[in-house]
Amino acid sequence: MILDFVPQDLLQSGLHEIANVLSPHGALGPDGVTKAYAPGDFSIHFFLQLAVIIVTCRVVGWLGQKFLGQPQVVGEMIAGVILGPSLFGLFLPDIQGAIFPKEMKSVLYTGAQFGVGLYMFLVGTTFRADHFAEKGKSAMFVSLAGIAAPFLLAVLLTPWLMSVPGLFAAGISQFNATLFFGACIALTAFPMLARIINERGLANSSLGTLSLTAGAFDDAVSWCVLAIVLATFGGGPGVAVLAIGGGLLFALFIVFVGRKLLAPLGRMVEAKGEMSHTVLAIVMICFFLSAFIMDAVGIHAIFGGFILGTAMPRGTLCEELKKKVEPFAVIVLLPMFFTYSGLNTRMDMVNSLPMLLVAGAILIASVLAKFGACWGAARLSGEDNRTALGIGALMNSRGLMELIIINIGLQKGIIGLPLFAMLVLMAIVTTVMASPVFEMVYGKKARESGELGAVPESAS
Repeated sequence: MILDFVPQDLLQSGLHEIANVLSPHGALGPDGVTKAYAPGDFSIHFFLQLAVIIVTCRVVGWLGQKFLGQPQVVGEMIAGVILGPSLFGLFLPDIQGAIFPKEMKSVLYTGAQFGVGLYMFLVGTTFRADHFAEKGKSAMFVSLAGIAAPFLLAVLLTPWLMSVPGLFAAGISQFNATLFFGACIALTAFPMLARIINERGLANSSLGTLSLTAGAFDDAVSWCVLAIVLATFGGGPGVAVLAIGGGLLFALFIVFVGRKLLAPLGRMVEAKGEMSHTVLAIVMICFFLSAFIMDAVGIHAIFGGFILGTAMPRGTLCEELKKKVEPFAVIVLLPMFFTYSGLNTRMDMVNSLPMLLVAGAILIASVLAKFGACWGAARLSGEDNRTALGIGALMNSRGLMELIIINIGLQKGIIGLPLFAMLVLMAIVTTVMASPVFEMVYGKKARESGELGAVPESAS
């Protein structure tokens, strides 16, 4: 054997290095024993994490499509939770901890924000202003109902939830607890909704535009409410003023000034028939600045990307962006978003009958507040029953935006681990419900009648 010719000390040294390839290689910490992670360790972990994330997301997504009829995006959300402490970390904690050490989460977080922000920018480029003008009244009515009903139920439920030990942090006021809980159940998973709308072939439909518009407004309001809650937890009123005022000014600037500034880019691409690297670089710079501004004011980078996308010149430029950027964003970047959130998710906290009853009550209230209210509002605004049910099904999806907001609540000391786990459970169930319920109440008949095309192959 070749190994017989290798000196034993060299062989042992090589095997030791292979065995410790995921261990930290930096300087010793203050205790003189534990090593810190060196810069090279971050890249080693990052590349391995990406490989594991993409494989898991594609496999779970495929299984979800084949056996459960779920779109790829729902499988990716579940894959993120699988890779976290709820499953992978539960059965193989040492391996999970070696691949996803807590010291690397900040790197994964940055990639996650890049991925979801870029995807929402691409979604914004499909936004149909004509559909919004046609359905603007319905969208606003649906959106207001999707905010008012959850907050009303939060007012009714929060006193009971506060009586259960461990759900909310000790010392939190009923007012702040109500605001936070209302924001949680008022959320529509904007990125998840956008991905489902794309995968179900609704991107250019009036129903898709109405749902996306209402969902965007609901999420923006929820984030503003969260900013108000955080302001009372030591941030001061400036946090809320900056978030609401800054977000509003940015949106107005993009709508009334940004379109005119971006128009020459569209003409340049139309003239050449393709997008040059220079134009792509300018577009990406605009995206990064938009994401930075919305993150800096305290809303979220995804809204910066989406608002900029709605202002991009339509035609060849948007078609080129979809061709050049979307595959990488969807396959590589976006799964990081789901995995990062999944790493913060613990499903073993709902471990008793009383806790399961509370979790069930939260789930039922959330569905009634969102599905029921949005269906009723759509009907009152003139939509037929089938369309109203379809809107309610889509708006009921919470997804990973829910996980983001409840992670903030946990980190800021607003909620405890049991309520965090219950809200995670609610997010997963309402998201898994979205596609099958939509197909049952609207999609199937719409495809049979030709109103809606077949599910695009890109969904797989």
